[in-house]
Amino acid sequence: EVQLVESGGGLVQPGGSLRLSCAASGFTFSGYTMSWYRQAPGKERELVASITKDADGTTYTDSVMGRFTISRDNAKNTMYLQMNSLKPEDTAVYHCNIGSYSPDRYDDWGQGTQVTVSS
Repeated sequence: EVQLVESGGGLVQPGGSLRLSCAASGFTFSGYTMSWYRQAPGKERELVASITKDADGTTYTDSVMGRFTISRDNAKNTMYLQMNSLKPEDTAVYHCNIGSYSPDRYDDWGQGTQVTVSS
C-alpha cells in the first residue's frame, strides 16, 4: 500500500522558515519524480515544486522560486521542502505526491501538513 506522510508544518512569522518532510512507503521511491502541492483556503490545489527521481532536476512555481528548495534522500525514502522567507500567502495545507501531474489527476492525497504564516 502506497503511503505518503507529510510533517513539519506549523505557525511561523512572515520571513521565517520551515522544513517539510514527506515520508514514503509502499513503492520504489527512488524510481519516481516527486512533488509538493499546496491548497490555500478557498483556492485550488497547486503544484509547488517537483524533483526528478535522481534529484538531478527541480522545478518550482514562480511564486516560490528563490525561497523554497525541494530535495530528497532516496536512502531514507523521504522528500523535503525547505521554505525560507515565508509570506502570508504561503499559508496552505501542503501535500506530497508521486509524479508531477496536475492536481486534478490524483485520486488520493495524504493528510497534509498545515503551514500558517502570520504575525
